[in-house]
Amino acid sequence: MRRLSALVFLLALPSLRADEGMWTFDNVPAKAIKARYGVELSPAWLKNLQLATVRFPGGTGAFVSRDGLVVTNHHVGRGAIAQVSSAKADLVKDGFAATTREQEIKVPGLELMMLVSTEDVTVRVNAAVKPGTADKDALTARRNALAELRKAEEARTGLTCEPVTLYQGGEYWLYRYKKFTDVRLAAAPELQVAAFGGDPDNYTYPRHNLDFALFRVYESGAPYRPEAFLPFSAKGIAMGELTFISGHPGTTFRQQTHAQMRYAQETGIPFQLKSMDRFKAALQALAATSTEARRISAEAIYTIENGHKRLSGQLLGLAKPENLKKVAEAEASLQAAVAADPALKARVAGSWDRVAQAVTRQRELLKENTYLSAGRVTLLGHALTLVRLADEETKPTDQRLTEFSDGNLKATKARLLLPRPVQKPVEETLLAAGLSEARRELGAEHPYVQAMLGGKTPKAVAQAALAGTKLEDPAVRKQLAEGGKAALAASTDPMLALARALDPFNRDIRKRMEDEVTSVFTEHGGRIAEARFKVFGKALYPDATFTLRLGFGPVTTYANGTGTKAQPFTTFMGMFDRHLGWGGNAAAAEEGAWTLPQRWLDRQAKLDLATPFNFIYACDTVGGNSGSPVVNLKGEFVGINFDSVFEGQGGYYVYDADTKRAVATDVRAIVESLRKILDADRLVAELMGK
Repeated sequence: MRRLSALVFLLALPSLRADEGMWTFDNVPAKAIKARYGVELSPAWLKNLQLATVRFPGGTGAFVSRDGLVVTNHHVGRGAIAQVSSAKADLVKDGFAATTREQEIKVPGLELMMLVSTEDVTVRVNAAVKPGTADKDALTARRNALAELRKAEEARTGLTCEPVTLYQGGEYWLYRYKKFTDVRLAAAPELQVAAFGGDPDNYTYPRHNLDFALFRVYESGAPYRPEAFLPFSAKGIAMGELTFISGHPGTTFRQQTHAQMRYAQETGIPFQLKSMDRFKAALQALAATSTEARRISAEAIYTIENGHKRLSGQLLGLAKPENLKKVAEAEASLQAAVAADPALKARVAGSWDRVAQAVTRQRELLKENTYLSAGRVTLLGHALTLVRLADEETKPTDQRLTEFSDGNLKATKARLLLPRPVQKPVEETLLAAGLSEARRELGAEHPYVQAMLGGKTPKAVAQAALAGTKLEDPAVRKQLAEGGKAALAASTDPMLALARALDPFNRDIRKRMEDEVTSVFTEHGGRIAEARFKVFGKALYPDATFTLRLGFGPVTTYANGTGTKAQPFTTFMGMFDRHLGWGGNAAAAEEGAWTLPQRWLDRQAKLDLATPFNFIYACDTVGGNSGSPVVNLKGEFVGINFDSVFEGQGGYYVYDADTKRAVATDVRAIVESLRKILDADRLVAELMGK
């Protein structure tokens, strides 16, 4: 009976295409790749790709030369480029190329991570949970076990270790990383070419984005010599040719229950979209005040616009009846398989109802869980960490907030002291907007609103906090962290005062969420995952967790709703055509989304306009894959992933083979622009191994 139930369940599942999936490197479906494409991936090939790939804050990159050059997206590196810019030298707007290595610019606080090894610690983590333990206590026990394992491994190896939860709690892993802290900007094109088309073209195709930037990793003052790197391909890629992508997809929700996806569709995503609209409006008002305000707020505005469009696409995907129907059918089939197995039935049968009950509570707590936090304000987050640090360190480790346990404390302090600058005007705008939204949504009489505002306006509170704080200085944060309770008590920093007001409210809502929502999702999501494993093994990939994954698929096209098919490649010629079609630089349509920097117009005749610019391919990607290297069967770098199409954003929840397409900048476009626009022949020679 069990075999029959498993068969019924497998037949009811949406069929897994060979190009679907964000696969962990320990579980690459080599047989499926060979069966579909006739190629065999060797362990050495996979290891080289793993070690060549690095994680940026919020994205991915890859080593592409023997002397430590790293390529990523311009939009992934934009914050770092802005950080080393100024009003007099706006490297984001005007581009940059170091003519010598001595001219490469160090980016303070920028850290890259290279995955060295992984270890499955599921048995050890689950052993910390005794039979009959309540969900909320099981969550704490597992977190503490992971933290202790992390601490022990970091001490043993000297590497940076991170705990990773896969399959909704079905597996627990430790990932070991080598961290690079000396990272320098080597080259980047102008923003207007890197992000050609701006927000109107975002998540669309055809595209013409030169979305790349080059950094160099140094170690002990000299260029780092990586164990593995991806040489630039001279030939590039062709229509129908198989590609592979290695990157760090951020978060997907394909293994959530039907109830969780309905919550996202009906409540969670619409709520986030409205909030984003308000924050964007506040930042745009700041940007309109001066040229410098526009410069320093551009990254924050871009982040919100990008997130808004991505969430809108997710909502569109969830609104397609056939998508949630697939989820419901697969869920019903798994439930039938569970019901037919006495052991599974006893352990798992009630898990879907428990998750649904937690979803109801999640909906009820949504507003408080959103607003009773530091939100988007970096300095308030630092202040809250400082306020809690002295208190938490005095408690037994198993009674602390997770991030302050012995196993996690080192990482928490490192984040606190990371010397990445913030823009105070942007922070002030975000804080005022967040407090205004809290007052609007929670009501002026809510105790949190009263405690944070103290009878003042959100704008006045934000102005006072940002004008008086010194927490933007890492040295001040370090002094307060090392000074303990005495130093914090003596400080009159207004941001710390806000954090003290926030702390009890945040602790309370955090505990309610963990006890009533998160612990249920973790415990019963893990049980449902156990059922999947028992029914058909690890034939499925886990949801994305901003950890290293492999994807694969051919360069291909798709029907994009225009009545025709999208071209697999665009060219420089197409970029100039789109520019001229919008009236050139004389036109101000869409705030100049299709204008071009003057030197690109001056040097147009030098370019081979037939050079491939962007291409579209069928790898399964989401946010976090930005900057991921796209390679051919030889392991050569043929392009860099920077986007996916709007129609495929529903893939965060349900994979659709017809619409899931990724977009990359072609290696040939990078080389052509480095040679003929950025005057970076030195870098081209290095990248091409000459």
